[in-house]
Amino acid sequence: MPSQPADRPSLPAAVLWDMDGTIVDSEPYWMAEEEALVAAAGGVWRHEDALELVGNDLLVSARIILERTPVTGTPEEVVQQLLDGVIRRMRDALPWRPGAAELLTAFERLGVPSALVTMSWTDLAQVLVDRLPAGTFTTVVTGDQVGRGKPHPDPYLEAARRLGVDPADCLAVEDSPTGAASATAAGVPTVVVPHIVPVPEMDLAVQVPTLQGLDPEQLTALARSAGGSASATA
Repeated sequence: MPSQPADRPSLPAAVLWDMDGTIVDSEPYWMAEEEALVAAAGGVWRHEDALELVGNDLLVSARIILERTPVTGTPEEVVQQLLDGVIRRMRDALPWRPGAAELLTAFERLGVPSALVTMSWTDLAQVLVDRLPAGTFTTVVTGDQVGRGKPHPDPYLEAARRLGVDPADCLAVEDSPTGAASATAAGVPTVVVPHIVPVPEMDLAVQVPTLQGLDPEQLTALARSAGGSASATA
């Protein structure tokens, strides 16, 4: 990967990307699989129930399904059933969110490392990784690799640790309340693009309606306006 040009002091040390709802519009896939799973067990899964799971650690979501519906099994088994269905759907059609792929490419060309920080498990994250040029993500942190998932700061802290950077020198891109809470709790200035569910205002985060049309410098400027004292790398 090329080194970051010395004349671009505004760029972050790294960009830390959420996946579901941020890079790809996969949340409808999750909702469809949840509804099918619950219906197969003879239950009803409301849209309001599905909205509560957006951005969650998958095991947390699985426990909610087990508590509210006739679905049986362990949380791990529920997660695997949902994952299998979403993976099939993602392999059939990868629904990009506006502007995300272009920004990933632009940051890579500028030598700014990107990390994928997702509560989806490794098998699903790999579907996205395989569709992108090799090296697009310097590291991938998934929900099955951390002890505590979003909204805890652990996933973002782990990504920064692997990259050897200060979280405050990075920027995160998120779409959900739990994801934004995780990134900001880790001290990462965050650009939030609300999608399926509204995201409350929070410190260290700024909201935009879309990534489409933004370039790396503009995205960085937005994150720095939220981050205040967050520094940039030279």
